[in-house]
Amino acid sequence: MTVGFIMMCHTALDRAAQVARFWAESGAPVVIHVDKRVPGLEFGGLKRALADLDTVSFSRRYKCEWGTWSLVAASQAAAEQMLERHQHVRHVYLASGSCLPLRPVQELTDYLDARPETDFIESVTTTEVGWTVGGIDIERFTLRFPFSWKKQRRLFDRYVEFQRKTGFRRRIPDGLVPHLGSQWWCLTRRTLSAILQDPDRPLYDRYFKRVWIPDESYFQTLSRLYSTSIESRSLTLTKFDFQGKPHIFYDDHLQLLRRSDCFVARKIWPRADKLYRTFLSKNAGGSAMAEPNPAKIDRLFSKSIERRTRGRPGLYMQSRFPQKDHENGKTSAPYSVFQGFSDLFENFDGWLSKYVGARVHGHLFAPDRAEFAGGETMFNGCLTDDATLRDYNPRAFLTNLIWNSRGERQCFMFSPRDNQANNWFTATDPNAQISVITGAWALPLSRVNADFSTIRREAARLQKRELEQLEILRSMYVKARVRIWTLSDFIENPMEPLQTIIDEISPRMPRRLTEAPQMVDLTGFGQFLQNLKNQGMQPLVMGDFPVEPRVPQDMTQHSRPYLVK
Repeated sequence: MTVGFIMMCHTALDRAAQVARFWAESGAPVVIHVDKRVPGLEFGGLKRALADLDTVSFSRRYKCEWGTWSLVAASQAAAEQMLERHQHVRHVYLASGSCLPLRPVQELTDYLDARPETDFIESVTTTEVGWTVGGIDIERFTLRFPFSWKKQRRLFDRYVEFQRKTGFRRRIPDGLVPHLGSQWWCLTRRTLSAILQDPDRPLYDRYFKRVWIPDESYFQTLSRLYSTSIESRSLTLTKFDFQGKPHIFYDDHLQLLRRSDCFVARKIWPRADKLYRTFLSKNAGGSAMAEPNPAKIDRLFSKSIERRTRGRPGLYMQSRFPQKDHENGKTSAPYSVFQGFSDLFENFDGWLSKYVGARVHGHLFAPDRAEFAGGETMFNGCLTDDATLRDYNPRAFLTNLIWNSRGERQCFMFSPRDNQANNWFTATDPNAQISVITGAWALPLSRVNADFSTIRREAARLQKRELEQLEILRSMYVKARVRIWTLSDFIENPMEPLQTIIDEISPRMPRRLTEAPQMVDLTGFGQFLQNLKNQGMQPLVMGDFPVEPRVPQDMTQHSRPYLVK
């Protein structure tokens, strides 16, 4: 006993000829169906290439189109020819012209001889199948589909909608329970003969002619009527992406295909010379007793689909730009934003860089330029300090900066004076650590020598900006790690929040602060705030600041920091 192969071909006929020859020379008969739309010259070339093989024949040609009855009709004609001409065939294996045998025919024959009454066909009910893509499951059996989905898409959609609105339902023939599955099956002669010779076949054929994608349901449903033993799986390795399209295997998938232990794989790139050369050689056999197990490589395909749909965290690229708020991470790594610290402390970025293993930048979103660490004009990934380029897409500037410096923590200063376009983005980014001293922006403003009415207007503008930002940072949508202090509260005890920030940035290197950053001179700042009030502006974000605040003694007279235990 042996197995016979039916090949459904429409492209890459030269590769189909190689596969057909491999099977035929191994003792397996082959019946080939070539799509009627293939030009006669190409079809003639295929017939001449296989003319020396007596066990290769060609079935009646149909003009096949995806999702239509023509594919089932072509399979029926080829199957009838196989059963009629080759009486010794016990199993019939349906394959496509883009399939490639991964193991010798003898191994497949031995495998089927050990299971002489078993039909290998994926066959599951519509309520249990989870791989249909397109929103039509049971309706493919209860509605009519006279129009081509690919060529007459508008008519297809409108007719489906019309049937839904009118409540039209087709009657499923008595005794049939609709099943779905892969169209690449391996059926026993007994089951296949029963399907093709059934007295009710005209009724079944008439019904399935108006079913959508009948090649995934005709044999899958009827085999349930006649088979005594069904293995609901295909012996052909087929993998699909998240859109329901088949994965294409290339030369670099060689080891992957070997690992699957399947007998046949689909779909092979026609120019994968290495795959065809390797698997069509005479010594291409693997373990003769190995059970086909495509699950061995499922993990890799799952990762592939995840990479395709979600991407890598924080990576934005032209080939896969994610939908807003559906990214796989807004940024690729944790980073810290310090607002008000550079206004309150002198050389705060230099002090911070000594205590944390991070790159500390200045104001990356300053109005005139991006202040990269060390005064650099260019950063990783050829990011320039040009404000015009940065402000063209501030979000991309930030995500690129984090992505290009993976492995190194990034910190930068921020202020209401800076570009505010990223406020919502950073607030909803779980990777962001945002520390804010509200009202600190007023410190450098208090030392400006200018008309006080101008200063008052600038103070009002900056306070309005900070209030808008604080509203964002206190919203229910925030995912960043946010800490907010008023200026007055922070000045009262600066060392405790500084220590907390340092510990969070470098949790694996616990380090107690031995020195504090130098605080700017606060003399006259209380009077400045009072002058703002006198001029009609109400300072709201500085906290309870007296006219002449007392600077903490530990910040001016002692070298050791003041710690609260």
